[in-house]
Amino acid sequence: MASLFIFGLGYSAGRLARRLERDGWSVESTGSNGTMRFDDRGAVLSGLARATHILSSVPPGEDGDAVLAAYGDAIRTAPAHWVGYLSSTGVYGDTGGAWVDEGAPIGTGRRSTRSEADLAWRSLGRLTHIFRLPGIYGPGRSVLERIGEGRARMIDLPGQIFSRVHVDDIVGGVIAGMAGPAGVYNLADDMPCSQNEVVAHGSALLGMQPPPLQSLDDADLSPAARAFYAENRRVANGRAKRLLGWAPRYPDYRVGLAACRAEATFP
Repeated sequence: MASLFIFGLGYSAGRLARRLERDGWSVESTGSNGTMRFDDRGAVLSGLARATHILSSVPPGEDGDAVLAAYGDAIRTAPAHWVGYLSSTGVYGDTGGAWVDEGAPIGTGRRSTRSEADLAWRSLGRLTHIFRLPGIYGPGRSVLERIGEGRARMIDLPGQIFSRVHVDDIVGGVIAGMAGPAGVYNLADDMPCSQNEVVAHGSALLGMQPPPLQSLDDADLSPAARAFYAENRRVANGRAKRLLGWAPRYPDYRVGLAACRAEATFP
């Protein structure tokens, strides 16, 4: 029976786990919602020995990638025939709104630890699949919740463009990758656009007025949210389409948010 071991059962990996379990897979995982503690070395090593597939969705910390530091050697020698890592398109840095694909250099952005972890997973010596993800949204975690809670902002930054991906398209991409060649793949939708467009459309879906347009300074954003606006790029997804046969079920934010609206509960 196919068996997946997941490091870090978070939002995206949890969605993947539920999909595979419905398909008859065995899934073991670390994380607050997982089946074992990350620091329970005996349990983790036993899980790795049973797994046919291994996936990490744990982002690196200030000291680097904790998964590779603790279990890198075990992953290299595990009997699993597939290894995957959920990375970030933040490794590309700012492109001034230009398109970026997997052949672009990495390590120039604000997330240097992300780039280092991305490279470390690629150098494992296994047939590793790296999935670089832009902004993730989905049921219960989309702009609709931020609008409803009064946390959404519209920032006056003409020409600022972002890519995004629905969580179920990450699931579909990872599953497609399990049958496809190793390598690096961007999983993003087909319609990069400004965050303001997304907020305006989400407000209309909820029958609410969009928030007012503000300058970056007046918006009183957290440092993390402010850093989000420091980069500007369009993420190309052609390689995953060509080599994995993947196509986003939600090719743009409109169909993606409509699905979120239908699945989640809003006033």
